[in-house]
Amino acid sequence: MADNKITKEMLIGEILRQYPNVAPVLMDNGMHCLGCPASQMESLEEASMVHGMDIDKLVREMNEVVNK
Repeated sequence: MADNKITKEMLIGEILRQYPNVAPVLMDNGMHCLGCPASQMESLEEASMVHGMDIDKLVREMNEVVNK
């Protein structure tokens, strides 16, 4: 089983610094303001709620990219 390196508790800015290759996954799922100030303080879960995203699906897709 693949490691889950990205969790819903992580800050968006932290994720993008560590795993910049997941940016297209976020964009494809409707999270377009990756560089906004909120991304430095907002967890992936918080942003997902604001944008009406399925957090479990998003985390799974991001980890699939990271674990390739």
